[in-house]
Amino acid sequence: MGFFDRLKDSLTKTRKSFVGKVESILTGRKIDEAALEELEEILIMSDVGTKAASEIMTVIREKARKGEAKDVDSVRDLLKREMTEMLGDPHPIAIFGNKPFVILAVGVNGVGKTTTIGKLASRFRSQGLSVLLAAGDTFRAAGIEQLEIWAQRADTQLVKHQKGSDPAAVAFDAVVAAQSRNIDVLIIDTAGRLHTKSNLMEELKKVRRSIDKAMPGAPQEILLVVDATTGQNALRQAESFNEAVGITGIALTKLDGTAKGGIIFAVKKGLGIPVRLIGIGERIDDLRDFEPKEFVEALFS
Repeated sequence: MGFFDRLKDSLTKTRKSFVGKVESILTGRKIDEAALEELEEILIMSDVGTKAASEIMTVIREKARKGEAKDVDSVRDLLKREMTEMLGDPHPIAIFGNKPFVILAVGVNGVGKTTTIGKLASRFRSQGLSVLLAAGDTFRAAGIEQLEIWAQRADTQLVKHQKGSDPAAVAFDAVVAAQSRNIDVLIIDTAGRLHTKSNLMEELKKVRRSIDKAMPGAPQEILLVVDATTGQNALRQAESFNEAVGITGIALTKLDGTAKGGIIFAVKKGLGIPVRLIGIGERIDDLRDFEPKEFVEALFS
């Protein structure tokens, strides 16, 4: 299967819970206010979120008043258009500035952060870039080992300290090492901290300060990895991490295992932070740049 077919396949659960329900409630029915209220409810229940749902429905209600949203097909077309517009243009990770380009990866436990780092490192290596990984998740020996395996798999270098050591020191040493080795891209892993634990958020701020101390202006990318299956909780995580360290982009993983793919719209509308990457499976090439138009097309196909 090509990537578009795999994307379509990965969005099956979201499609059933969203597009399938839209078609079932609107088929053969007059598009009146009662129908539109049900449509809005489906949007919210699909984790599109109240803000995004309200904006989409404002347009559809206006079109319905003008007689332009008269049946299930026209409503479907309008939904597609509005959702594509809401997501805007693609914003992939762009490498810029002095070497190294530093990516700080953050997120809670179990979202696929280390795997995302490994896949990203593999992609950069395939583009001919030199990559250094830093094992900043010093709380878990398994976290260091997992990153070590990915470093070997992706043919990248690795900076690590002992379990329990200061993550900020690991980050600082990694930046210094990347500079001295003329590395193109440095990706720093961090502990999968709960966004509700303020002391761990403070430690993350310290990691960020250490990176900036070693290389003013770095990290150039603070990538929040979130698990699509958590739905609205992903939005709350994004809000908390953004408040603590200022997120520049989001990698949304596990889209293949959820009916809550609508969270992409909630994140975009609620925070205005670009979704840069999506994960739709276990394969190394199942982490892709997020293409909004392609995503919406696959959702409605």
